[in-house]
Amino acid sequence: MNQRHIAYLLPLVTAFFLLLSGQAAAEQKKQLGDWDVHFIVVNTTFFTPEVARSYGIVRSKYNALVNISVLDKATKEAQVVSVSGTATNLLGTVKSLTFKRVQEEDAIYYLAPLSFNDRETFRFNIEVQRGNDTQTLKFQQEMFVE
Repeated sequence: MNQRHIAYLLPLVTAFFLLLSGQAAAEQKKQLGDWDVHFIVVNTTFFTPEVARSYGIVRSKYNALVNISVLDKATKEAQVVSVSGTATNLLGTVKSLTFKRVQEEDAIYYLAPLSFNDRETFRFNIEVQRGNDTQTLKFQQEMFVE
């Protein structure tokens, strides 16, 4: 990863940790097997135009970014895993989530875009896999246009 990408990634990583550590309600974590899986869904308008452009994120009040981070429960080290999933709204419309791995030094994030309507609620079903170990993360979140 070159210096330019690192310069853009640092605000993204910092923002993610601020969201996790700044508000107890913002932190979402589940223990799945030997992993601590952190997750957050954030509106893309939160990111600066430069960061969004650097990562191919389309900024819109109707777009969100699903961010997954998988840590070893014992060592707290970031894990290289395969992440895939779906987001299903309350009407049953299923949207596939295509995750892209972003790595910066010891931190690894899995990011997927999601388009939504104001006050749309999604049920997330996300598979985390490494080798023969597969865990399923399930959560629900209502989305708001900002």
